[in-house]
Amino acid sequence: MSKILITGGLGYIGSKLIRLLLKKKFKITVIDNKIFNQEVLKDVIQNKEIDVIYGDARNKQIISKLVRENDIIIPLAGLVGAPICSKYPKLAKEVNQDAIKLITELKSKDQKLIFPVTNSGYGIGKQGEFCDENSELNPISVYGRTKVEAEKYVRSVENNVCFRLATVFGISDRVRIDLLVNDFTYIAYTKKFIELFQPHFRRNYVHVEDVAKCMIFAIENFNHIKNEVYNFGLSTANLTKEQLCKKIQEQIPEFKYSISLKGEDPDKRDYFVSNDKIEKKGFKAEIPLEYGISELIKSFQNPNTVISNNQGEIFNVEY
Repeated sequence: MSKILITGGLGYIGSKLIRLLLKKKFKITVIDNKIFNQEVLKDVIQNKEIDVIYGDARNKQIISKLVRENDIIIPLAGLVGAPICSKYPKLAKEVNQDAIKLITELKSKDQKLIFPVTNSGYGIGKQGEFCDENSELNPISVYGRTKVEAEKYVRSVENNVCFRLATVFGISDRVRIDLLVNDFTYIAYTKKFIELFQPHFRRNYVHVEDVAKCMIFAIENFNHIKNEVYNFGLSTANLTKEQLCKKIQEQIPEFKYSISLKGEDPDKRDYFVSNDKIEKKGFKAEIPLEYGISELIKSFQNPNTVISNNQGEIFNVEY
């Protein structure tokens, strides 16, 4: 059985991925610096098939050893989102870009590198068109630029696959509310009102469990998809921000919004995305947006739910 190294494995995507990998009996090594003090996967950390190392993915000495010892590398460690990357641009470059470059320099040509990246690099898309993998990349923010550069490093080496992820939503062991669906649903549940700026901006979404399953699909079908980049999102969830609000209203009828002329997306993301390429390879996101909203609401109803805004703040659900 292949040995897998996951950097940042105790985060939003990683904690979901690890649970699925353990069911399939993979041997997993996780390195995570617990920057958000997250306490997750306590029930599985004692599993003999997982080794958790508390350390920094930028540390060459540690990463060199771990890369040598594993067959597949999945880098999830990152400073995620435009606001926090704009606040800490030097750290963003070190974590999102330089740490990925280090892995590409350390891996052998036979080792497999599976890299989930953002589709924020598309920036502002053309009206009436879907962005596919050949669309021009036009990253606006520090976050988008560091991720685009990291993707270039990954694609420059043998045995790689990159996934440009839509905005992820849904519940995992570490719940994030800085992601659009999660954020809007949290606001709808706790405050019942939002001022909506840029309501016509187009966005696309994918459930965190579908992302984890996509990583497993890549592991199990690597030779079929390798050395390519793929958009990955839920094809039925290309929606404007206002359409998303209406979806949430279906489950929280008392939620109201008003259109605001103030505010803007720091990434200026405004595009729909085509997922045809990965779907033709045999994998398709399936978990509906409505289900994700429903499970978020149920999670927020639990006062023991611990959530993170990905800005270093972790707290219980507020009412």
